[in-house]
Amino acid sequence: MFEPYLQRWQLIADGAPIITHSSHLLPVRYRKQPAMLKVALVAEELNGALLMQWWDGQGAAKVLAHADNGLLLERAQGLDALDDYAVNGRDQQATQILCQTVANLHALERKPALPLVDLHTWFKGLRRAAQLHGGIYQHCSQIAEQLLAAPWEESVLHGDIHHGNVLDFGPRGWLAIDPKGLYGERTFDYANLFCNPSPHIATDYQHFSQRLEIVCALAGLPRQRLLQWIVAWCGLSAAWFQEDDMQEGVEQRLKLAQLAINTLAVGN
Repeated sequence: MFEPYLQRWQLIADGAPIITHSSHLLPVRYRKQPAMLKVALVAEELNGALLMQWWDGQGAAKVLAHADNGLLLERAQGLDALDDYAVNGRDQQATQILCQTVANLHALERKPALPLVDLHTWFKGLRRAAQLHGGIYQHCSQIAEQLLAAPWEESVLHGDIHHGNVLDFGPRGWLAIDPKGLYGERTFDYANLFCNPSPHIATDYQHFSQRLEIVCALAGLPRQRLLQWIVAWCGLSAAWFQEDDMQEGVEQRLKLAQLAINTLAVGN
């Protein structure tokens, strides 16, 4: 799978391959510089590659070459990781970095001629879960439909902002990888980060409250609106875990959704 691109771009393998359900990755050297070769296996990854090209290194890793299913990216070389920040007492700093990265991605205000997925389509899994299971899924779905019916400040969205998708690129700063390629209200991209990097941190009330305060301040978002999007996103994420029969993921996402619902109810 890698060989055609190794030859095409004169790459030298520089590490062990990384295999996922959606893509195969290989650390390489490109013109004596570290890079990452990514071969997409699904349409979602192909669309994400096009979006990475459109961002052209603004807030995201820069695309060095792209052909067919192959994508060549600059490789993160920094030693820091936002997962480590969050678990070692620097969660506030990690949240600030995530917010700045999202803001950089949203800075390109024009809508590109790319195959982006609208949020109404993205939330179809939550609608199914609400019909099948009711309960908190129904509550999350109702809130999601209200938000989707009257979106604020729509933008090109990354769609999967979390601590593992924003990497340390050294002198280039913190940059995003692996976008989903969505379009809709910009608040959605900020709601994503509340689920990570671990269930213990994500559902801890103190961490949740601090993150809420930081994101609202840095992103200029109304508190209630952000809480509603957190409820909607957690419901959708739980629905996907439910479809994959991953009960631990379901429980964590619904616990966080309930935390946001409770916070909405008491107004603090």
